[in-house]
Amino acid sequence: MPKSANQKQKLLCLQKILLEKTDDAHALTLEELRGELARYDIRADRKTLYSDLDALEAFGLDICTVRTNTVRYYVGNRDFQLAELKLLVDAIQSSKFITHKKSLELIDKLAHLVSENDGRQLRRQVFVTNRVKTVNEKIYYNVDILHNAIAADRQIRFIYFRYEVDFSAPARIKKVARKNGAPYTVSPWALCWDDENYYLIAFDSAAGIIKHYRVDKMEHIEPLDAPRDGSDMFERFNPAQYAKSVFSMFGGEETEVSLSVDNDLIGVVIDRFGSDVIISPENADSFCVHVHVVLSPQFYAWVFGTENKIRILSPDSAKQTFRRKLLEIIDN
Repeated sequence: MPKSANQKQKLLCLQKILLEKTDDAHALTLEELRGELARYDIRADRKTLYSDLDALEAFGLDICTVRTNTVRYYVGNRDFQLAELKLLVDAIQSSKFITHKKSLELIDKLAHLVSENDGRQLRRQVFVTNRVKTVNEKIYYNVDILHNAIAADRQIRFIYFRYEVDFSAPARIKKVARKNGAPYTVSPWALCWDDENYYLIAFDSAAGIIKHYRVDKMEHIEPLDAPRDGSDMFERFNPAQYAKSVFSMFGGEETEVSLSVDNDLIGVVIDRFGSDVIISPENADSFCVHVHVVLSPQFYAWVFGTENKIRILSPDSAKQTFRRKLLEIIDN
């Protein structure tokens, strides 16, 4: 059989065909594989196809066979299984810090990691429209800059902004730089994804404390020549534990709090603080748990939302603050 001009690409094209066209529900016969290769102007006979398939399998491609009236070939195990990619798609869809445009781009890239048929399944479960999404496209570059600064052990400088309402006609939401536009200088140590937002956890040398910042609200990030500060505070720092204690990443004073919890809310406590919390029986209907939390408005809102099924036992300062906030709500 005379060779075509693309014959040297046969193995690459055969691998591409198997990855794109086949899965455990869609297998191809040798004749169908020959037909697909012909689309690339590549000729192949049965004998050479057998050796090509053997070569790809020896290279690491998981080529499986299924027998009906003839033998069919498909790719079995891949780097990502369909169920794993569905989890990633769900995460992308629900992430507020990923823009609508970037969400669709990422999901399309994930769909190319499986066969065309499985890729269509991934795209069918996409529900990005009308979800709350950031509009800051720079967040991807920000994350890259922050990772590089952490790896290089360098401080960073950036502008941090907040949103305000501008009632000049027509009313609109506008971005306003904090500290009148003066730059923040911090030592970046970790990135944390909490409550569908991306946060930078950093050490503020001027204040001498750990702080966190919404990455999508950071602009003009630049690494500095100065090495990071706060290494002693981060030697035993646990980002997961930090996220558990800081409700919705609102700042405040971290305190050990004792809570009285109705037994049927054990799942709520585990969801918030993890399954390693230590509990002790209080009576037949409730238990006591001691946790470290940041006493922020979000913590009190969480307690209030349990409809008196979680009660603050100590410290007294937290009890008094909660009582005062409830009275303020009643008065308003």
